[in-house]
Amino acid sequence: MAVEPLSQKEIEDRLAELPGWSLDGDRLARTYRLSSHFAATAMVVHIAQVQEELDHHSDLTLGYNTVSLTVHTHSAGGAVTAKDFELARRVQNLAPGHGAE
Repeated sequence: MAVEPLSQKEIEDRLAELPGWSLDGDRLARTYRLSSHFAATAMVVHIAQVQEELDHHSDLTLGYNTVSLTVHTHSAGGAVTAKDFELARRVQNLAPGHGAE
C-alpha cells in the first residue's frame, strides 16, 4: 500500500500534539537532552528497536548527552507521512522513561 504525503495543514495539526517536534525543511525533527552519554546511548538502542518494529527508520544522531532524530518517508518522495508521525509519537512516549527532556 502506498503511503501518501500529508498536507501542510495536517502536518501542523499533528505537530501541535507532539511538543518539541518541528518541521525542519522536509523532515520532522527533535533533539532530546539526557543526563549522560550512557542514558543517551540507551535511548538510541530503544529507538532503533521501535524503528525495526515499525519498519521505518529515521536519521538518528547520538551526541554526548543528546539524541537527535530527523525523519521523512523515502517511498513518498521524501515527504512527511503518517508513518513519520507514528515513529515520532512512539519516540515521544518512550523518552520520559530515559529521563529525556
